Amino acid sequence: MVDDRKLDVLRAIVEDYVATEEPVGSKALVERHGLGVSPATVRNDMAALEDEGYIHQPHTSAGRVPTDKGYRLFVDKLATLKPMSAAERRAIATLLDGAVDLDDVVQRSVRLLSQLTRQVAIVQYPTLSRSTVRHIELVSLTPTRVMVILILSTGRVEQRLVELDAPVVDSDLAELRVAVNQASGGVQIAEAAAALGDLPDGVRPEQADSARAIVGVLTEAMSDHRSDERVAVGGTANLARYGDFDTAVRPLLEALEEHVVLLKLLGESGTDALTVRIGHEGPYSALAATSVVATGYGPQEFHLGSLGVVGPTRMDYPGSMAAVRAVARYVSRILDEGNQ
Repeated sequence: MVDDRKLDVLRAIVEDYVATEEPVGSKALVERHGLGVSPATVRNDMAALEDEGYIHQPHTSAGRVPTDKGYRLFVDKLATLKPMSAAERRAIATLLDGAVDLDDVVQRSVRLLSQLTRQVAIVQYPTLSRSTVRHIELVSLTPTRVMVILILSTGRVEQRLVELDAPVVDSDLAELRVAVNQASGGVQIAEAAAALGDLPDGVRPEQADSARAIVGVLTEAMSDHRSDERVAVGGTANLARYGDFDTAVRPLLEALEEHVVLLKLLGESGTDALTVRIGHEGPYSALAATSVVATGYGPQEFHLGSLGVVGPTRMDYPGSMAAVRAVARYVSRILDEGNQ
C-alpha cells in the first residue's frame, strides 16, 4: 500500500509532467506544491515510488516520470473529475442542441470533444441493431416508383427506391403506409423485420405484390449493418503537440486509418460507465504509449455506441474524463428527446 504522503508526491509528479512535458525533480515538487516536508523526504518518497514501479527515471540525473502503473494509481485513487466550467457547459449545449440530424450530432460531438480535451476524439455511430423503428414513410414518385423512408430511434434515416411491377394508387399506398407502421413502429429492427415479413399475407390481394416489394426493401435497409463499424474522428492535429512522435504519435496516426482498430480501442463500453485504459492495458502492443478514455452513450441507459478520446499516456486524465462524460450525457439526452 502507498501511504497518503507518497500519493501526494505521485499526484504532484503526474500533474507537473502533464503540464510541463519534462521529468520532475524533488526540488521542483517542493517549490511548486508545498508538500510540507523537506526535499530529502520527497527524494525518499520518490525512491520508494520508483522501487514500487509507479515512476521511473528516463535518463541518469534526470527527474522522474510516471509509469503506466503510476498513471493507473493516479486515475483510480487520486483523479477527481474537473467540473466543467459554465462556459464549457454552454458551449456543449449550444453546439449539440443545434444539430439537425444524426450525422450532424456525431460530427459536432467529435469536434467538441477534440476541442475540450485537445486529444484525438472518436465517436462511434449508433449501432443499427439496437435501434427501434420510429416511423416509415412511403412517398409516391410515379405510379410504379415509391420512395421508402425508414426513420430509426437514433435519428438515422434510410432512403430506398422501390420499382413496382404494377401501378399503385394513392389509397392503396396509404393503407400500406399504415400497415407497415403498425407492424414495426417502436420495435427493435430485428423484430420489426420479422413482423414485416408476414405483412404481405395480411393485405388485400391487389396490394400483395406492392407490399412484398416494399417489405423487401425495408428488410434490406434494416439488415444493413455497415454503419455499425462507422466512426468519426476529430482533432488529429492535436497530436502535433506531442514530441514522442515515433513511440506514440506515428502508431496512433496509422491506427486512425482503421475503423475496426478504433472501435476496439473504444472497447466494449456497454454502459455509461467511464473507462480509462492506460498504455499496455490497451488491445494493441503498438499503441502501448497511448491511453483511451471512453464511455457508452444512448437514451435512458439504452446503449447505442461509444465515444471517447485517445492520446499519449501523458494526458490530462481528470479533464478528459469530465469532458467525455459530459459530451456523452448531452448526446444521450439529444437522442432521447428525438425518440419522444
